[in-house]
Amino acid sequence: MKPFDYVRSHDAAGAAEAVAQGGSFIAGGTNLLDLMKLEVMTPDKLVDIGRLNMNEISATDDGGLRVGALVTNSDCAAHDTVRRDYGVLSRAILAGASGQLRNKATTGGNLCQRTRCYYFYDPVMPCNKREPGSGCHAMNGFNRIHAVLGTSEACIATYPGDMAVALATLDADVEILSAEGKTRSVPVRDFHRCPGDEPEKDNVLEPGDLITAVTLPPARKGSHFYRKVRDRSSYAFALVSVAAIINVEDEKIASAALAFGGLATKPWRDPEVEEVLIGERPSLELFEKAADILLADAKGQGSNDFKIPLARRTLTAVLAEGCGMEAPL
Repeated sequence: MKPFDYVRSHDAAGAAEAVAQGGSFIAGGTNLLDLMKLEVMTPDKLVDIGRLNMNEISATDDGGLRVGALVTNSDCAAHDTVRRDYGVLSRAILAGASGQLRNKATTGGNLCQRTRCYYFYDPVMPCNKREPGSGCHAMNGFNRIHAVLGTSEACIATYPGDMAVALATLDADVEILSAEGKTRSVPVRDFHRCPGDEPEKDNVLEPGDLITAVTLPPARKGSHFYRKVRDRSSYAFALVSVAAIINVEDEKIASAALAFGGLATKPWRDPEVEEVLIGERPSLELFEKAADILLADAKGQGSNDFKIPLARRTLTAVLAEGCGMEAPL
C-alpha cells in the first residue's frame, strides 16, 4: 500500500475543502481500503469523516425520510420506518454484502462504491476506468458479470450495489456539499453515470463534493419487492436484480416503479418499462412487452449473454408476484 497522510475532520465544510486539495474521504472504508491495498486507488491523503454529525435518520417536513450519509447499512435496514414504509430499501440492503460489512458500510460510501470488474481490480491489466485510454480488457476477456445495458466502447463494467437500485425505485435524492460550501440535491437516478467516453467518472461528484444525506419522498402505495439473482445465496453480487413497488387497484396496475441491478453500468431505471404497465390488466403478455422494452438495447459480450434472458425471466416473475399471479416456470 502506498503511504498516505491521515486527517480526522471535525466539520463537513472542512472535510470537503481538504479533499478538494487532493485526497479521499473515508468513513467505513469497506471498498476504499481494498482498492488501496491493491494500489488501484492511491490517495495521498485520507480525510476521516466518521465522527461528523451525519448518522441520524429523521422525518422530513413533507412526510418523507432523511438518512444521514454516515448511517450504517445495518442501521438503515433495521430502522422501523424504513422497514414499514420503504421495505424495498431494507430488503435490498440486507441482500448485499455480509453482516460484518453492513455494520461498517455507510449510506454515502455505498453510493460511491467502485465496480467489481476483475480487470479494474488488477493494475497489470488495461482498464479505461482505472487508467483512461489504456483499453478495456473485459471486452474480449472474461465478462460474465459485466453489463449489457448502458455500456460504451470504452467500458462494460457493471455497477455492483444493491442499495442504490432500491433508492432509484423510491425516487430518492442525494444531498451534496461542495468544497465551496454550496449544497445541491441530485436524484439518485441521475447520480451515477454511464461510461460514455469518460469511464473514469462513476458519478456526478466533483473534487471535494461530500454526500451529506439521502432523502426519501413520502412512502408510495404498493407492495415492495427486491429479487436478487446471484451465484450463491449470500455475499455475492447480483447477476440480475429487480427492485419493484407495484400497486394494483380494481384489477389493474395503478402504479409501478422498477429499477434493475447487475444489468447495467449504473442502477437502471427505464420510465418506458413502467409506462407500458400502468392502467393495464396484469398478464404474462403484458410482462413480456415490458421486458421487450427493457432489453431492446441490451448487448452481450459473449460470456454475459445469458443475462438478457435471465433479466426477462426475473422481471416477469417479480411482476407476476407483485400482481398476485402465479409466476411462470
